[in-house]
Amino acid sequence: MKKRIAIYGSTGSIGRQALEVIAENPDQFIAEILTAHSNTDLLIQQAVQFQPNVVIVSDELKYEQVKSALSGHPIKVFAGEASLIEIAGSDMYDILLAGIVGYAGLSSTLAAVEQGKCVALANKETLVVAGDIVSAAAKKSGALLIPVDSEHSAIFQCLVGEAHNPIEKIILTASGGPFLGKKPNYLINVKKDHALQHPNWTMGAKISIDSATLMNKGLEMIEAKWLFDLQNEQIEVLVHSQSIIHSMVQFEDGSIKAQMGLPDMKLPIQYALAWPKRLKNDFKRLNFKNYPSLTFESADTKTFRNLALAKEAMFKGGNAPCVLNAANEVVVDAFLKNKIGFLEMSDIIEQCLEKVAFIEKPGLQDYKDCNTETRALAATFFK
Repeated sequence: MKKRIAIYGSTGSIGRQALEVIAENPDQFIAEILTAHSNTDLLIQQAVQFQPNVVIVSDELKYEQVKSALSGHPIKVFAGEASLIEIAGSDMYDILLAGIVGYAGLSSTLAAVEQGKCVALANKETLVVAGDIVSAAAKKSGALLIPVDSEHSAIFQCLVGEAHNPIEKIILTASGGPFLGKKPNYLINVKKDHALQHPNWTMGAKISIDSATLMNKGLEMIEAKWLFDLQNEQIEVLVHSQSIIHSMVQFEDGSIKAQMGLPDMKLPIQYALAWPKRLKNDFKRLNFKNYPSLTFESADTKTFRNLALAKEAMFKGGNAPCVLNAANEVVVDAFLKNKIGFLEMSDIIEQCLEKVAFIEKPGLQDYKDCNTETRALAATFFK
C-alpha cells in the first residue's frame, strides 16, 4: 500500500524536496496532508498539483484565501496551530515529515509522537528545546523517530543491524560553511548574501545562516544526544569540507562505520519516507575519482563561538538548550534583516544564556515560558 505522507512545512526547502520525492515515486507515496505558515501562493500550487486530503495554513488570516482558491477541489482546508496539533495526532496519515522550522514545530511534532506515529524528523529544534520530553513520550507511545538531517540520517543508517553493539562515540561532520578558515576581522564585515551562499548544500535561509555560524552543528549535537540516547561525551564534531562523509559511528571495538554520498537532501528524505526499504532513484552518484582527497580538521570554536555555546548548553542541560535555540532564532532573523552583524549573533546568545534563569528539570510549560522570555530578552539588544 502507498504510504500517506503528512508534510508539515511543505513550502520550505525540506518540504519542497519531499514533494519532489513523492512525485518521483507515485507508486510508493501519497501527499495526504500539506501545511504552511503564510506562503499561501505556493501552498495553493502544491495542493492543486498533489490533491491532498487536507491543507492547513497556520496563519489564520490566510484561511479565506486558501479556502477560496481550493473551493473547486475535494480538499479540506483548516487554519491555525490548533489544527496542526489536532491533525498531527490523528490517524489520517502514516508518516509525518516534521519540516516546520524552529520552535514552531515542537507542538505538532510532540502531538504525533504522543500518538505513537512515525515521524520523519527534519525539525532539529524539537529535540534541542525539549528532547527529554519528546524522548520520554516516544518511549511511552512507541513512536518511531527517523532523522532527516543528513548527519543524523547517516548515524541512523550506520546503526542498522548494530542494536546490540554499544556505541563508543559518534562523529558529526561539518562542512565548515562559507567562512571556513576565516577569522573575526573578516567576519565582522560579512553580510547575509555572502552567509547564505553555502558551498555544498542548498538549504533554507535560517539553516544556511546556522551553518555559516556553526550553530547548526551545535544544535545537531544536542539533537543527536536525544535521538541516539548518548552521553554528552560521546558526541564529537569534525570539519569535513567536502561533505561526502555525512557522519560516522565508532563502536567499542574501535571499528568506525561511515555513511557517504553526494550532498543532496533528497536522499535522506527518501530514505526516511521509504524506511526500511531503499528505493531506486536517478540521483547523481558519487564518483571517488572526483574526490581524490577527503580532509578533516577540528572546528575553530574561538572564531565560531556558537558551536562552543551550544556545547556548553548541552552539558549544562535543563532549559539551557531552549534558551540557546530561542536566542538563536531571534538573532538569525535580525541578521537576515540587516539589524545586527554576523559576530553580534554570538554575543547576544551568550548574554541570554547568562541572564535567563536556569531550570534544572523543566516541564513543557517551563519550556514555553522560557522560549517567550528569551525571545523578548534577545530583542532588547537591537532595534
